[in-house]
Amino acid sequence: MREAATRWHGTTILGVMRNGEVAIAGDGQVTFGDVVMKHTARKIRVLASGRVVAGFAGAVADALTLIEKFEAQLRDSGDNLLRAAVELAKEWRSDRYLRRLEAQLLIGDSEHLLVISGEGDVLEPDDGVVAIGTGGAYATAAARALLRHTELSAEEIVRAAMEITADLCIFTNGNILIEVTRQSDES
Repeated sequence: MREAATRWHGTTILGVMRNGEVAIAGDGQVTFGDVVMKHTARKIRVLASGRVVAGFAGAVADALTLIEKFEAQLRDSGDNLLRAAVELAKEWRSDRYLRRLEAQLLIGDSEHLLVISGEGDVLEPDDGVVAIGTGGAYATAAARALLRHTELSAEEIVRAAMEITADLCIFTNGNILIEVTRQSDES
């Protein structure tokens, strides 16, 4: 029996929406099997002149390809985040080349926070908290607790939740990058 190939992984991307602010955070760790290969990877991108923030988990080249396609869809839709997300999901699911891409995207503006997957999913959380990647469950739990029991801003919540996640998840480190978009940023 042939062993499965060792894969690159080790990402946590967390998004929180609160009071017209969306903050998306990502850690910097990239692992290959049980070895940390990089501590300072940048898995968060700012799009649409700062009005949209995107994070990715999965194969980096695949994710960057998808972010480029999403940016094109965003331009074609007049910066309508929902329409661009649905169009990307449809293309991703139906295109023979794109179907092979292994990644997930977490995308937000001041009104929406979405996860887009290759299965055709465009998911918006009910509570304004969503995470993808290996440490996603830890980050979601920490962020939900902070959202429910504090008055912290979205940015403060993602920072604290990612620090908690880095303490618990061996595939998440404390090198955290956060990007924020606010309603006033979209004027």
